Amino acid sequence: MNLDSVAKRAKVSTATVSRVLNGTGPVRAATKARVLKVIEELKYHPNLHARNLAGGKSRTIGIIVSNMENPFFFDIFKAAETQAVAQGIEIIAANTNYSSERLVNSIRLMMGRRVAGLAIIVSEMDPHLIEELSESRMPVVFYDVGIPKQNISNVRVDYARGIEKAVDYLYEMGHRRMAFVSHDSALGPISIREKSFRSAVARHAPEIQWTIAANMDSPEGGREAALEIVSSGFKPSAIICVNDFMALGVLRALREQGLRVPQDVSVTGFDNIKLSEFCSPLLTTLHIPRESIGHIVFESLTPDTPKSRPLGREIVINPEFVLRDSTGPIRK
Repeated sequence: MNLDSVAKRAKVSTATVSRVLNGTGPVRAATKARVLKVIEELKYHPNLHARNLAGGKSRTIGIIVSNMENPFFFDIFKAAETQAVAQGIEIIAANTNYSSERLVNSIRLMMGRRVAGLAIIVSEMDPHLIEELSESRMPVVFYDVGIPKQNISNVRVDYARGIEKAVDYLYEMGHRRMAFVSHDSALGPISIREKSFRSAVARHAPEIQWTIAANMDSPEGGREAALEIVSSGFKPSAIICVNDFMALGVLRALREQGLRVPQDVSVTGFDNIKLSEFCSPLLTTLHIPRESIGHIVFESLTPDTPKSRPLGREIVINPEFVLRDSTGPIRK
């Protein structure tokens, strides 16, 4: 079924059918109703890709994330999608599972679909991609791994400052044996947090003893990392987690070991995902405004929107410390 069939059945021109579908140009109410009825009867589905090419402007933007299972990434996607739906813009998403190869493939597939803009909310990066995307002139927003250029903006979180806040707070609470739970330290944003932990505890040397354990980015990964720390013989009074998603698993592991939080071990997360307000105990964490990031992404990639933001800039976010029940002073 094609546009000509709809036009012939409705006894109008293909241009009229096109105006009805695109919502452009004047069409009499009776004619529009007749065209829509025929479209329904024939179960006609327009070729959106062809429409984008013919109209010269795509109504689709792409979002690529590292781990859609982690609510941090999903929250950013959801905020952007909410605005997109309200303005009749389609969002297509891809998940890389922290694979640089999958990232490259996803970017090229989306470029092949002629998306109007691309948001890359990932922790992994292929350095050649930034140059390739810069040359494409496509509007792009990176999260943490980009370099601002004429058509590229980068949203960067000051992870170093956030980790410093957590270490300094725990130090003030009397904690001198700290552990850091991470996942893949080869990833830039994760490496920054791990290096910041090392630097922060070094400032308090030789008082602080510390260790690091890493596993996959999931609650199960957090659980395994915490069990590795406990089984090693190191007895931390505080565990700082690279994100809230892994902190959920750390809390479970400590319960399984008969350790109380925060009486025996204090635990902090990072991101302030919604689950951090509903776990037990409530998780002390560092807040990253995921909804705001989602809005920045959408408004940067859709320059024709009323609140559009210019490209070629870096937005730096300073995470806020959120004190809840999972941390407290060292037990005497």
